[in-house]
Amino acid sequence: MKLNISKNSLLKDLNLYIIFGVTLTSVMGVSSIAPAFPSIGRSLNVSTNQIGLLITFFTLPGIIFTPIFGILADRFNRKVILVPSLFLFGIAGTACALADSFEQLLMFRVFQGIGSAALGVLNLTLIGDLYLGNDRATVMGYNGSVLSIGTALYPAIGGALAIIGWSYPFYLSLLALPVGLFALFFLRQETEKNGLEIKFYLKEVKSALFSKTVMALFLCMFFTFIILYGGYITYFTILLDEKFAKSSFAIGAILSGSSLVTAITSAQLGRLTARFNEQTLIKAAAVLYTLIFAMIPFVDNLWFFAIPISLFGVAQGMNIPSIMNLLTGYAPKEFRAAFLSANWMVMRLGQAIGPYVLGLVYLYVSLEGTFYFAALTGILFIITSFTFLRGEIPSADAQSTIAS
Repeated sequence: MKLNISKNSLLKDLNLYIIFGVTLTSVMGVSSIAPAFPSIGRSLNVSTNQIGLLITFFTLPGIIFTPIFGILADRFNRKVILVPSLFLFGIAGTACALADSFEQLLMFRVFQGIGSAALGVLNLTLIGDLYLGNDRATVMGYNGSVLSIGTALYPAIGGALAIIGWSYPFYLSLLALPVGLFALFFLRQETEKNGLEIKFYLKEVKSALFSKTVMALFLCMFFTFIILYGGYITYFTILLDEKFAKSSFAIGAILSGSSLVTAITSAQLGRLTARFNEQTLIKAAAVLYTLIFAMIPFVDNLWFFAIPISLFGVAQGMNIPSIMNLLTGYAPKEFRAAFLSANWMVMRLGQAIGPYVLGLVYLYVSLEGTFYFAALTGILFIITSFTFLRGEIPSADAQSTIAS
């Protein structure tokens, strides 16, 4: 049964905190261990150009297993995939801490990546399953805040643990085990299986994915992750290093400040969507992205970055939860997990392409050119959102596309 409850009751709902635990686990795999990379390299005699394999071996399994797990979660139920995934993540992550060689560490990272593959999809799927209307927007915003707080805090926590030893950040993975136990015994969900024939099921998934509205939302998410991972996380940090000679700690503090603004903004999504629809918030974010990255090359005083950094945090807090909320509500429950798996793959594609393409711009044009390219991506985002995101997007809660 779906929940539609007051804000005060919402914050007392145990399901909500289980979802938060899944979200925090889903973003732990890279951000918590990145500060330990130099220590891992020295301890295991790994060259700098090889250390990035720790990310590659962790993320690649998701490309294969996420859609498979999404289909299985739809065909059976969410717990069948969620609970074993959390246990595998926690056990394999702990095994990473006990590895004796880099090759062994990479093998355990593959298993941890398989455990992680479904987590970023099933947390959103559960939100769609359990909450309706403005409650869903509110929970999506809360979840975006939790994600932003996690991505802000994990590097600091992982860096502090890495001072003790290279393996200690991996022990954070143990937190996935109590989350798995809580999900096993306390997560509320409907347990009936999806009874659709597999051919009909796949046909309906394909039909929903290739609708004009959904493709536009996917494209908006793709542009967002090019801007986020290419323009902001990669080349804005390089700008702070090359132009302003800031230390890694200072750069991390600046990025954490932006994540804090994102968390605050995301937490207000329920209130924002009560006044503006998600399409309006996405369009506003697209405009902000464009203005921010067009502005960055002209900033000569470090303190003046407070303006674009804060605006970027606001844009992120409005944009990503709004897109997620629309996509989550658009897909009928019968194939929601598979539907959101496709969105996860779009995000990963933007995450991979953004730094690579902007790296070519950096190499052949200039550092400033990377921000102009990000602004150009923002313009494409504006065109897409204003052209295709018009009127109310139909919700699967009101009318299922599955024929009875």
